[in-house]
Formats: sequence, structure tokens, C-alpha cells
Amino acid sequence: MDFGDKLKEIRRREGLSQEQLAERIGVSRQAITKWETKKGLPDLENMMILAEIFKTTLDELVYQGAGTEKEERKEFCSETIYDIDNKTHFDIHFGSAKEIEVVPSLDEKLHVVLKSKTLENLEQLFKIKLDEKRKKIDVNCFKKGELSEKEIREELSVTIMLPKDYTNHCELEASAKEVSFVGLHLDCFEYDGEASFVTMKQCRGSFEFTGKTDFDITVDEINGRLQVYQLWANSIIHVTKPANFHVNNSGRKSRVYWNKNEQTVESFENVESENELCIAGIKSEMIVSCEWES
Repeated sequence: MDFGDKLKEIRRREGLSQEQLAERIGVSRQAITKWETKKGLPDLENMMILAEIFKTTLDELVYQGAGTEKEERKEFCSETIYDIDNKTHFDIHFGSAKEIEVVPSLDEKLHVVLKSKTLENLEQLFKIKLDEKRKKIDVNCFKKGELSEKEIREELSVTIMLPKDYTNHCELEASAKEVSFVGLHLDCFEYDGEASFVTMKQCRGSFEFTGKTDFDITVDEINGRLQVYQLWANSIIHVTKPANFHVNNSGRKSRVYWNKNEQTVESFENVESENELCIAGIKSEMIVSCEWES
């Protein structure tokens, strides 16, 4: 793992946004973005400050960041696989987790993979139940063991693999520190719940996020529709590629702000684009942040 990936992992594990970490170091948020996207490295003074913030040594921070091999702890794993034979609507309820990743599978199967470096016998601690109806499958995860929510949110990682050619709609209800979507091309994906950090890469279609807490969403580009529905909450959308979308503020008493290099700027939307970024809900705020270099 190189330094950029390691920095992002530790920052998110500590529950810090890029803005919060930048403020503690005394640099711009753009600097944090540059370090995490491997476009630069902090100088020695800032590296020492990072080590102090994360309560580690400079050697340890650089050692792991430089990608030097270290012995990894064994990872425990449990996988549920289910055959799919037609276009399906998935309704998934997962409770809590440290991180949830949703990606396409190349076979005609639904895969639900539980992983942890500390929780053994995952198949005894959790039960995945599937209920198939006509063109719809309900997927529920039940906790069987005596685990606290704190343990689950710190130790459980989940990968959901949706059959690429047999998924048209997916609903996911969950609560996680980090949620990521990679390579999904769907008619509609709905996420309902909590997620401190959301990452979207190479996704296409309609994606809807609903929650009562803040969302921090990083997206490479908006290809289709991205809607955030919140009640008295804030969201920030980091867009990492040049904008080709328009913004629709359909919320009640909701506001949209545009940001570049930590400064409020005029809108950089493309009003003629069919791609849409939408804020909905009540008394919410959305910051659209430009993360690409001009």
C-alpha cells in the first residue's frame, strides 16, 4: 500500500474529513487531496505532524506508505452465493459494517462476502437469508452472535457482487463508515442509511442516497443521475473529473454551494447536460467541490 492509499485509510478510520485533517495540519484541503491521489507528498514537517495526529511513528507511517512488505494478519471470510437466471430487483438489508463495497460479478450469481481480521467463524456470527419472489430477491443479514454494534462497525467488511447482466435495480439499507460502488451500470440504485464516506467510480445510471446524517461523496464523474435526499443535513460532493452535469435543487429550503480550492465560486455546471446532480429533502445543504486541476 503506497502513502496516498495509507493516508486515506487512516484518515477515514479516524473519522476525519479532508477538511478536518487539513485544518489540524495547517494546510489546504487541496493538499490532502493531492497526497491521497498520489500527485504529491507532504514535506518532512507535515509528515511528522501526520504521525503525531495518527499516534504513530514517522518510520511506521513512511514504512507502510512506501509499500514495504509487512506480515499481514490472517483474514477470516464467509461467502454466500446464489444463482440468478433473469433480470432481478435486489432489496438488501445489511445493518452495520465497517465498510461495504458493491461491485458487479461477471458470472450469473449474487455473491455476499463477509470479511474480518479479528472475527472468526463469521458464518456462526451472521446469517444471510434470501427470499426470492417474482423478479425480486430480498437479502437480509441477521446477527446471531453476541457482538456489539461497535465491534461490527470496527471489524466487519462486506463485499456485495451483483450479477452484471441480471441486475436492473438494487436497494441497499445499511449503516457503515465507508461505502464504495465500482463499475455499476444499473437502471437504479438506492442507498438508505448512514455512510460517513462514499466513493463512486465508473458508475452509470441513477443513484439515490437517502439519510438523516451528513454524506461525504467522492465521484469521478456523474454519468446519469445522482440524487441526495437529506433532512436537516449537509453533503459535500467531490467531483474528480471536469464537470459535465447540471444541478437540480428540488429540496425545500435547501441550498447549493460551489467550491474550488476551499473557496466559494460561481457554478461550474453544464446546464445543457443531461447528467443531473440533484439535492432533495428539507433544509439541507450541498457543497459541490471541484477536485480536478484546471
